[in-house]
Amino acid sequence: MAQWFARPDEWQRYFEGYRRIVLIANSDAVEIAAAVRRHGRDALYVFFNKVYKVLDAPFAENALLVARSSPVGANIVYRREVADILRFFPPDRFAGVLNLACDDGERFSGAEEFGGRRAGQLQLAAYFDRFYPLSHKPTSGFALAVWLAETTSCEVHLEGFTAKRSLQWKLFADHDWIYEQTCLRLLARSGRLQMAGIEPVNAYAELGRRFPDISGSDIAATGLEVLASRAENTSVAIERLFSLTRLQGRLDRFLRDLKPRTRKEKAIERASKGDRSA
Repeated sequence: MAQWFARPDEWQRYFEGYRRIVLIANSDAVEIAAAVRRHGRDALYVFFNKVYKVLDAPFAENALLVARSSPVGANIVYRREVADILRFFPPDRFAGVLNLACDDGERFSGAEEFGGRRAGQLQLAAYFDRFYPLSHKPTSGFALAVWLAETTSCEVHLEGFTAKRSLQWKLFADHDWIYEQTCLRLLARSGRLQMAGIEPVNAYAELGRRFPDISGSDIAATGLEVLASRAENTSVAIERLFSLTRLQGRLDRFLRDLKPRTRKEKAIERASKGDRSA
């Protein structure tokens, strides 16, 4: 399969071909049928990586799959999940695969590795330079949402972007969830994108309007005071929990030490050795 788009401006023109773009997060909060009813059949529905978290049947509407890269290539390629994931997208309304990288250390996979579907690349590492906390990496959904909101005139709608852990799916610590939610809510309230489940106004801002004699700095300082108190109470509870589970933690570390290294860990080690010898 030939290479699809590879430059940001090409992707911008492609997305501009749709009036409405709906980004579907891998969240328990997503109801696919309800989302299609809300946004219609003319919208482009964008899914991310492990779509089996939200799809249990083939998706019959306009769809694009975002496959996030890692140091060893696209995650779904490395994990050999391409066929299992692409079976959710019938060819007639499936646009293709957008292989996304948001960090200089993330490597693209070849277009031929995506099961015969057309696949392109979008490199956003430079876009997020100094725009995202350096200790973390942006999630794929956040990265595409912000980039679309700033660089295109499309209606961008977010479904399931709750940043809440569920009983089934965890949140990965290499993303800054607080920063992402702050940014997305600001963009939503400014009208740059639409975010399901978010209140249209900030209650703290309304508090200042209701009581104009109380300054904004006092409201912020008091909010931080309450937040610090709750964080301290949470820290005490977590410390107590660690004390109660110390034995289980030791057993877990022992069992993890016995596990052989994964293919990904071995590949990253080989790549780092190659960089040092270069």
